[in-house]
Amino acid sequence: MSMTDLRVAAFQRCPVFDDASQILALLINDLVWCAEHDVHLAVFPECYLQGYDTDADTISRRAVEIQDDLVARLRRVTKDFPTELVIGFVEKRGQHFFNTALVIRDGVLLGAYSKTHPNEPAFKAGSEYPVFNLFGYRYGINICNDANYPASALALSTQGADLLCYPLNNMLRPQVADKWRKKSVENLQARAKDTGCWVLSADVVGRTEGKVSHGCTCIVSPAGEIMSQVAEDSEGIAMFDIQ
Repeated sequence: MSMTDLRVAAFQRCPVFDDASQILALLINDLVWCAEHDVHLAVFPECYLQGYDTDADTISRRAVEIQDDLVARLRRVTKDFPTELVIGFVEKRGQHFFNTALVIRDGVLLGAYSKTHPNEPAFKAGSEYPVFNLFGYRYGINICNDANYPASALALSTQGADLLCYPLNNMLRPQVADKWRKKSVENLQARAKDTGCWVLSADVVGRTEGKVSHGCTCIVSPAGEIMSQVAEDSEGIAMFDIQ
């Protein structure tokens, strides 16, 4: 790895529901791995902190404010590690709920992105497309269903983004999951080619309550070529040095 490379990693992980202590313990293990492998930027799945759901009552119960103790605990955990991370979060903001990804480094909350095309009725759509700077690279975030909308990716690339990060949660009914196992990858490749950006996705994997996610965790070049991909139906990490 040269001094001008950005080492990125995407984590394909089994979901954890309603257990902050377990998810933070798992996150520490992954951040230790990142430190050992000199990873600059790590991306984790959609709604990873509390667990993803489409049910309005469940979303309401899980959602917390950014000022809540859960995020404070997350910040304390990350303070001891050098890696910047993007991690999915179920956010309460006033009377509304948002499907959000937090950006944190050295225990500092650098910003957040809220899904602009939520396909969960309980979530309100976000409207901002922040871009973050890391070692001379610029990156932004889209979340899962946003990948179906080229304009969301272009909203970042037109601000000079080099990299698009996609927290995903493809936990779906088996027939739907089979349809999307190929389509999700194709969407990411299309967004890379549309924008000329690198694309990095992090998905959940496994089975829960009659649903399945095969996992769509990969790193795609601006030409649409898959440079690193986690095997389907297993946990793993995709890593690549972006030049």
